[in-house]
Amino acid sequence: MSVSAETSTASDLRLRTLTALWLVPLVVGAVLALPTAGLAVFLGAFMLIAAWEWCVLAGISERITRGLYLALVVALLSILWHWSALTWMPLLAASLIGWLIQTARLLRTYAIEPAPGPQPGLLLNGLLILGATWVAILALHRIPAVGPTLVVSLLFLIAAADSAAYFIGRRWGRVKLAPLISPGKTWAGFYGALGGAALIGWGITLWLGLPLLKALFVLVLCLLAVMLSVVGDLYESLLKRRRHLKDSSQILPGHGGLLDRIDSLTAAAPLYALGMSWVLIDWS
Repeated sequence: MSVSAETSTASDLRLRTLTALWLVPLVVGAVLALPTAGLAVFLGAFMLIAAWEWCVLAGISERITRGLYLALVVALLSILWHWSALTWMPLLAASLIGWLIQTARLLRTYAIEPAPGPQPGLLLNGLLILGATWVAILALHRIPAVGPTLVVSLLFLIAAADSAAYFIGRRWGRVKLAPLISPGKTWAGFYGALGGAALIGWGITLWLGLPLLKALFVLVLCLLAVMLSVVGDLYESLLKRRRHLKDSSQILPGHGGLLDRIDSLTAAAPLYALGMSWVLIDWS
């Protein structure tokens, strides 16, 4: 690596760290301090920023159209909130199926064709992804006694996997995971992410004091959630490459856009919420 490349990498890492120093306390503090209704509004603002960036990935540049899309997102979140008892589980299940379909599509991606222009249909996919992410976090937050801490466990699960993938990939990464879509990702980084997931998952089982079978289920759940998080990351990378974009925006110094920061979370959250709800909610 050249001196200039090393300097650029160090500068990027410094920016990422500085951004994380205010972003992480803000988000974690909101999760732990706010009631679920307050968190819904707080996260709703984040989803609107992400929706604005999603319009970029869909090739929608007109501000009026973007504004209408944001209004549609607000309407969707309002409906999901008022009808949460009926909608949250089907929505999370539909999102999970959607991510499994995206996994199959990514495995069959052998070339990346530039996007032909505006793709209004992609906006519908954005509604499902962003709506399901919002619902998943609120569904976790509502679980009695442990809900807020459970949301934090999800955030740290993804953060630990991302960090392990980054540092292990830089140190030992040789074989590319998906060179066409994301040349920086390696199989070593992927295995590092799974190692980080296993460590956090083990800590979660100890914290919850689960019996053996449920503990094993949660450990497997964490591993699968992190595998899906990689799919979420790759999917957004694919959409950006089709638009010749490096980042979805520049709102977060060192990270790019909000979507660049939550792309892993959008895929992992629905599965994690469904799995943890099954483990912790008394269905009797």
